[in-house]
Parts: sequence; C-alpha cells; structure tokens
Amino acid sequence: MRLAAERVAPGSWGGHRTIGSAVRAAKPGAVVTVQAGTYTESLVLDRDVRLVAKGVVRLVAARGPALTVHAGHAEIRGFTVESDTTREPAVLLRGGEPELRECEITGGRVEIAGTARAVLADCAVRRSGAASLRLTGTARAVLENVTLAGGTGEGLRVEDEARVEAAGSLIDGVTGHGVLVTGGAHARLSRCEVRACGESAVLVAGHATASLDECRLHQAGGQGLWTRDTAGRHAADAARDAARGDGAVGHGVRLRACEIFRTTGAGVLAEDGSAIRLDDCHVHHTDGAAVLLTGEARGELVSLRAVDCADSALVVRGTAQVTARECTLARTGANGLYAVGEPDLALTGCTVRDTAYTAVHLGGSARLDARDCLVTGTPEYGLRVTARAELLATGCEVSGAELAAVVVEDGDAALRECRLTGGRDGVRLRTSHRPLLARCTVSESAENGIRVGPGTGAVLEAVTVTGSSGAGILLEEESTAVVRDGTVTAPGGSGLVVRAGARPEVRGLTVEDAAKNALYVDEGGKGGYEDCRFSGSRFPAVYAAARADVLLRRCTVTGTESDLLRAEGATVRAEDCRVEDVTEPLLPGLDHGDRTPAARTATPARRTPGAPEKKEPDAEETGERDEDEAAARLAGLHAELDRLVGLDGVKREVLTLTRLMQMVKVRQDAGLAPPPLSRHLVFAGNAGTGKTTVARLYGGFLAALGLLSRGHLVETDRGDLVGEYVGHTAPRTTAVFKRALGGVLFIDEAYSLVPEGQATDFGAEAVSTLVKLMEDHRDEIVVIVAGYPSEMDRLLGSNAGLASRFTRTLHFEDYSSPELVRIVEYQAARHEYTCAPETLEALHGYFETLPRGERFGNGRSARQVFQRMTERHAQRVAELDLGPAGLAAAEPGLLTTLLTADLPPEGTL
Repeated sequence: MRLAAERVAPGSWGGHRTIGSAVRAAKPGAVVTVQAGTYTESLVLDRDVRLVAKGVVRLVAARGPALTVHAGHAEIRGFTVESDTTREPAVLLRGGEPELRECEITGGRVEIAGTARAVLADCAVRRSGAASLRLTGTARAVLENVTLAGGTGEGLRVEDEARVEAAGSLIDGVTGHGVLVTGGAHARLSRCEVRACGESAVLVAGHATASLDECRLHQAGGQGLWTRDTAGRHAADAARDAARGDGAVGHGVRLRACEIFRTTGAGVLAEDGSAIRLDDCHVHHTDGAAVLLTGEARGELVSLRAVDCADSALVVRGTAQVTARECTLARTGANGLYAVGEPDLALTGCTVRDTAYTAVHLGGSARLDARDCLVTGTPEYGLRVTARAELLATGCEVSGAELAAVVVEDGDAALRECRLTGGRDGVRLRTSHRPLLARCTVSESAENGIRVGPGTGAVLEAVTVTGSSGAGILLEEESTAVVRDGTVTAPGGSGLVVRAGARPEVRGLTVEDAAKNALYVDEGGKGGYEDCRFSGSRFPAVYAAARADVLLRRCTVTGTESDLLRAEGATVRAEDCRVEDVTEPLLPGLDHGDRTPAARTATPARRTPGAPEKKEPDAEETGERDEDEAAARLAGLHAELDRLVGLDGVKREVLTLTRLMQMVKVRQDAGLAPPPLSRHLVFAGNAGTGKTTVARLYGGFLAALGLLSRGHLVETDRGDLVGEYVGHTAPRTTAVFKRALGGVLFIDEAYSLVPEGQATDFGAEAVSTLVKLMEDHRDEIVVIVAGYPSEMDRLLGSNAGLASRFTRTLHFEDYSSPELVRIVEYQAARHEYTCAPETLEALHGYFETLPRGERFGNGRSARQVFQRMTERHAQRVAELDLGPAGLAAAEPGLLTTLLTADLPPEGTL
C-alpha cells in the first residue's frame, strides 16, 4: 500500500508553506518531502513521520530548538539544522524513536533525553556550545558515521543512565573532553576517532562504564583516556566474581585494539577507585606517562604496547592493583615501570626495554610479582627495589643494565630461576630484609656477580655465577649470607670474598677456575664452609687474612698449586677435607689438629697408600671455640646490662630469663623437650625508662645462646603496621614482621593498635595478623610490646590469642632523682665533661622539683638537661671573650667543668 505524502514548497501550487503545517496534515507514517529553501520555524514532532529534504533544506530555529521530537518514529533525512543560541540545543529528542540521517547541525547541540531511542547516521554537529551531542536520563542512541567538530564544550556527553553506541564516528577539535561518560551511563565506541580535544580524549567518571574497540585517541590537551571516581568498578567486580575468582581484573572500562598517542598528559590515567582493561592497545608518543594508575584504581593490561613516551611507560601509585600479560614497555624518557605507595602488581610475559632511567623501580610499599619477563637496555638498574617494596621474580631475564641487573636497597626480594646478565654488579643487595636468590644465573658482570652489602642477610640457593670480572660472590662487612649449593665459574677475581665481620654459612658451593682465590676471607672475616669444591684457582684455593676464623668441613680442593695460604693471626680449621692434584697441600695436616693461627711455614706431605687413617676430630674440641665466643658475648651483654642506671627489678628479670633460656638450650641439645616458656614479653613503663635498650640486649642474649639466629632489633609502631585502607594492614604488618625474623620485634606504644572506643579500627587486623605470624614463626622471633602500664592491660584484653602469648610483664619504674643525676654524670663522662660536686648536689635538687607529668621523659629528660647544660656552659665561656690564645692559657677546667650556673632555669626543660 502506498503511504500518504505531503509536500512542502513555498510559493508553489499545491504545497505547504511550512514544514510544521505539512506535518500536522500528514497521516501516521506519511512521507513529507521538503523542497530546497530556508525554513525559519521550531518544528515539533510527536508522531510517525518521515521528512525528506529535496535539495538544500535549512531549518533555522525561530525560538528554542529548531527540531523537537516528543514521541513516535520520526525520520529526518538530509536537513541542515541551524541555531543561533549555542548554549541551547538545536535538536532536542525527548522521546520516541527518532532517526536523523545525512543531517548537519550547526550552532547548537543535539540533546537526546528522557526515554528517546535515537539513531544518528551520516550526520555532523558543528560549532555547538556546551556538548555537541548530549545524552541524559535513560535515553539510548546509536551513532553511525557521525562527526562532532568545533564545539566549545565536550564532543559527546553521556550522563545519568543513558546508553550510546557509536561506530565509525569522528570527534574533532572540541575545546573540552572529546567523550565524557558520567553518572551510571555507558558508552560503546567502535572504529571511532577522537582528536585535537582541549582536554582529555575520553573521560569516564562517576560509576559509568565504557567500551572502545579499534578507536584512535590522539592530540588531546589532557589524557587520552581518563577514568576516575568508581568508573567501571562495579562492572569490574561483577566480571571478576563471574570468573569465579581467577584473579583477573574486570573490564568496566575496556579498550581493545585502540591507539592512543600524542597526548599532553598521560596516555591513560586511572585514578580513585576506577577499573580499566587495555587489550591489544598501542600507547605511544605521550608527554606524560603512557599508563598511570593511582588511588585505588585497578587495571588489567593485556598485550599492551606502551612505547616512545616522554615519561615512564607504566606508573602505579597509591594502592592501585595492576595485572599485565604479554605487554611491552619500551623507549621511555624515564622508567619502564615506576611503582610507589602501596600498589600491588603482577606482570607475566612482559618486556621492559630501552629506558632512560631504571627499567623497573619499586618504592614505598609496592609489591610486584613478575613471571617470565624480559628486562633489557637501561643506563641504570634493571630491577630496583627500595624502601619497603617487595619483588617476587620467577623465570625472568635481565640484561643490558649498566649499573646492576638487580639492586635491593632496604626492600625485600625473592628471585627464582632468573637469568641476570651484565651490569657492574649482577646483583647488589643492601637491606635489613633477607632477600632470596634461588636457581638463578648471574653472568658477565663488569665487577662482582653478587654483592651482599654491609649488615645484609641474604639466602643464595643453587645460584650460578659465571664470567664476572671481579669477585663471583662478595659478602661485605657484617653480612650474614647463607649460600647453599651453587657454582661460581671463571671469575676475574676470587670466587667467594668474605669481608671483615661477615659470618656466612656456606654449603655445597663449587668454585671453578678462579683467576685469584676460590675463597678469600678478609681480615676479621668468619664463617663455616661445608661440602664445598674448589678447583683450578690460580692463587691458593683458600686465603685467610689476619684474625680470620675459617672452618672447612668436607671440602675438596683440586687442580691448584696450593690449597691454603694463611696470614699471621688467622685461624683455619679443617675437618674431613680432601686434596687432589695440589702441589703444596696444607689442609690434610689441619685434620691432624693443626689449628695454630699462623702463616704457611711448611708443606705437610700427602698421605701415602697404607698410611694410618686420619683421626676424627674431637667434637668437644671443634665446638670449644664457638662456646668460648658465646660465653664472651654473654659476659659482654651482662656487663652492658649492669652499666644501665637503675632498673634493678628489670635486670633481675632479664638475668632470670637468661638462665631459663640457657636451660632450654641445654635440654634441646640433650634431645629433651623444652619446658613450656614464652619468650615474648610486655614492657610496661613510662617514656624514657630504657625499654628499647633492654629489648636490644634481650635479643643479644638469645642470639648468644643460639635461640635466635641474628638477635637484631626492629623497632616499630602503629604507623608502620596499620594501613589506611581495607586490606592493606596485613601486608604492612607482615613486611615489618619479616624484617624482624631471627631477632626482636619491638612495638612501641603498642596499645595504640587498639584505640579505645574504636571497634572498627584497622589496628585489630594488625593484632590478628601478629598473632598468626607469631604462631607460624614461634621459634624464629621474639615480640616485645611496650607502652604505658595503664594501657597495656587493655591491649592484652583485646585479643585472646595475644594474651596467651604474652604471659610475662617487665615493669620499668620511673628513675629516681639520684638515678637521673647518675645519667647526667654518665653523659658528661662520655663527652669529656665533669660535674663539680656542688653541681651534682644542685642537680639532685633540680630533679626533685622537676614536674613528673606526661611530658616528663625520665632518661630522655636527663639527657636533655645535660645538653642544655653544655649549651649554657659554651655561652658562659664565650662571654669571657678570651680569644684562642686566652682559652689555651686558661685553666683546663674552664672548658670541661659544668657549674651550677650551667643548670637550665626551672620550667624551661
């Protein structure tokens, strides 16, 4: 059936003069043809109708929008719609199912609102004010080959609960954001281009979502993609739950096969609590970072190529969470990956290369789990771990780093089955944590293969070091490395170098073809070396400098001119060691009891066939030196404890505990079960009463008894243990706890973990985490909680597990006035001052009158008094104006004696 038709042709016979009159006359579904011309009217449609332009038809707004659709299926084809009011819509689609095809709208925006279901195809909106195209309410729109250009606001704005699908469209040269999706709206863009925007190309805010496929975002005055608030988060959580906890981050804001380039800001910025997924995207030539996540944002990056950016390729801050698979971060003006704050990252199969700064930098409390990644080409470090950061690397390859392939400074790391090539040092460790290298290969370093810094504990398991120009493994002063198995091949220096005070435990290490010694123990170095094999070294296989103390057990030396060279004062003990193809063997003679610390003076003959078997060393004899050292250390600790002023009750408690612990050790050595005894303590006392000092000594006692491996003290408080967000307290507490393993964890003001009247405080999570860790590592650590006496009972009552583990409390009494005077005397002697007798008497009176309120610091107050006295003394002497010559000729006591005049005035402390 042929539809009814109406014709608009001003001045022509049989036609309507206005479009409005033709529409009113048209029957439902009629076609209205409009002849070329300019029509100044505000057209309102509320029925099924089709308007078709014949020639150039200009619809100019008389007042309000030029075209309004309230209802019905209205199709408008080939119109040019114009408005002079740029802040108002030129086209308002409020309902129905309107379609605009081959239309051009200028001077005002297109607004799709209410319940409208609109289609725009082959249309253009130019030079509008505010947004070129705006969707609000629950409107839906499909855009096909639409151009939004030259507007003074956003190009496409989608808000409330509106939805838009755009394909093959262009947003060009708007002054605001190219695309803004906010509220609970959703935008889906396919094969679209957003370019030359004044602000971000795409901004997704509120709790909106967006999906971009095969789009190009470029030349933005801000970011290419910017997500904020909780954009995409709810959809991401739903997607993650649907995946049944497979660990993937959802894709509430998803980009697939998109290209982002030449942005003034970051290529991609995700902040607050937003969630993004970038799949097979290419981000390049950005003035800022290629991808930046901060706040609590989540990101999933798959096959991302982030390259040629002026800043870092991937920056992660705050508490953001990122997973990346098969990504490339390359050719950057800064780092490849830069992570600080408390983020959590997982990289699998990624490549980081050709960076201007360190390839991967971890700071703050960042945590990275890297698997099967390649890092190469940096003038600094390949992997750098600083502050409280943690690195877990498995199967990774690092090469082409000029300074070091891996460096750990204060942070923690565990590397397994990694291949590390080049750098001045292959691996450099300097931290209070205990990094692990397991089944790793370190090769071709310009200086040392593995360098364990001063005071650092490290575990090296089955590590292979080849071709280092310096030492294969260098253990610096006071380090405590554990080396199990492993091989050092053809080092340019010595295979294993042990500096002064280092105390390594080495078992099963093989050193082959060292250019110098296989094992070099520097002056004052120590350590036990078991089941090691040293072959082909050009210098004596083992060198012990003066005061070195070396125990070799079941070691083998082959293919070298000399097996041992000792400096005068060195002690070398050997048990069950074998020597083969050695011109001048000494080790077999040590098996016969030669433990005299002397340089080599004779060459013992090899045992010939038929000679008597060597006598097994006496167990008592081999342990004699260790026992002597432990006894000397205990005596020193007792002397240091005795020197503390006051604290008589605390001293008795510590000595009692020491005797109990000695009995525990004796029973353990005898194979008997230890008595039920908790090593954890509560220190109750006011500020400045010596709690930290006693905690350090207590750790030393347990280490000397062999009940703790290191005995070091890690002091912490609520700020280090409790996070600011849900889920961040347990990792922070665990990291601090791990630093204290083998020693003492001292928690000052521990009662602050359970603030009074705050049941939902995160401190409770820290307490629960501590209780579990104390149970899991009951024999590896001592935990001491300290604080004001009145508060500690509340702490113990907050958690039943905590109370059961802290059964002994040491009470630290305030210092009396005579004890405070003794502290001042001690400080004066340390700094080469003396106190006149009248000064000591005046000091006693001064402390008697000193207020003992909350600000009173006990020993700290005494030290402050001494400092003020030295300041007043210096001022008094300076006022004499004696000059250098006069001071030199003055009585000696002038420069060293503190007088009553030097006491600070009352009330000024």
